[in-house]
Amino acid sequence: MNQEPQTTAAGFSGLGIAPSLLEALAKLKITTPTPIQKQAIPVAIQGKDLMGVAQTGTGKTFAFGIPMIQRLHQLAGRGLIVLPTRELAVQVDEALRQLGHGLGLKTAVLIGGMSMFPQLKALSKNPHIIIGTPGRLNDHLKEKTLRTQDIKVVVLDEADRMLDMGFAPQIQQIFRQLPHGRQTMLFSATMPAEIIKLASSYMKLPIRIEVAPTGTLVERVTQEIFILPKEAKIPLTEKLLTQYPGPTLIFTRTKYGAKRLSQLVKQLGHNCVELHSNRSLGQRQEAMKGFKSGKYRVLIATDIASRGIDVMGIELVLNFDLPTNTEDYVHRIGRTARAGEGGHAISFVTPDQRGELREIEKLVRTTLPISKLPDLPNVKISANEADGERRLSGRPRSTYSGRRTFRRRY
Repeated sequence: MNQEPQTTAAGFSGLGIAPSLLEALAKLKITTPTPIQKQAIPVAIQGKDLMGVAQTGTGKTFAFGIPMIQRLHQLAGRGLIVLPTRELAVQVDEALRQLGHGLGLKTAVLIGGMSMFPQLKALSKNPHIIIGTPGRLNDHLKEKTLRTQDIKVVVLDEADRMLDMGFAPQIQQIFRQLPHGRQTMLFSATMPAEIIKLASSYMKLPIRIEVAPTGTLVERVTQEIFILPKEAKIPLTEKLLTQYPGPTLIFTRTKYGAKRLSQLVKQLGHNCVELHSNRSLGQRQEAMKGFKSGKYRVLIATDIASRGIDVMGIELVLNFDLPTNTEDYVHRIGRTARAGEGGHAISFVTPDQRGELREIEKLVRTTLPISKLPDLPNVKISANEADGERRLSGRPRSTYSGRRTFRRRY
């Protein structure tokens, strides 16, 4: 019996992956499939429609990217990936380019916020895979600059987020122009009724693969809650940024809140950058690049970034504001403790948001620990607020004490 060459990713053997892709994975030093990859890849390689449900940060891109590249080589067709945000589109494109670098893979990214000219140039090179957001894809379909008759494999990535953002009509327009004989894969962190309806409309007897139920958290993230008045948020943020010296991601509810907080954090002497829909594509790409490289220690973002940030070594996720949608809590804190590393998540809750906190706890199926507020200069805090409102909640004290230092990679 011949031994498997050491240049292949042995952990992916037996999933039906072609030798050239196994070698590409090995060169990337990716040797062990994640649960969603292990279950989804064999099904997708067979050409079956599937719905993949997995929490954020579990390797969904390669779960659909590997079979898509392999099947397109066999079918001599093209692939289409539809996703909700520019950041996620760029991230997926980077991952697929790395995987297909030695295979001659050509991609085109069609997203808003950038000139149509480079997109038309990319399309003219007959790319194997087209990656785009719903609005810009429809722009190209309307102008007849994107042909769809040879699309053989379609992926809806972060489908629940696209529906949350109101993209259902645009998705319907796209699917009306796709060939009926295609393979369709849908990947999502959650599976609400709207997703089931979407799947039944555009998929043929899809196989459902769920590696973690809705609300499942990454394993090594610790959580902490502070009950506090609004005027205490900035002083406590200042204290926490001193306490946690590593890369920090702060979420606000609005883009105006992100801008204001960014200005204040800069005044406190921290390298900081903001990321939200009012920033141009170039500014958003520079923010992500700077955060990854360590140029900026603090990234302040709205939920546009909760699923579009794939950065290793984020020490702290701070929910300066609770998310508008309860399920975004899981996606936000999933930005830390990635790839088996540790991380910590802190959320600010004002006294009038106890109901929102209970909804989050129902989703994650646990009671979140509430910590006592530290002394904050020039902030008057009532006895109940200082004690974390335990008098009303009957909660145990937080078991988390002091700053934990995690191994970080930049």
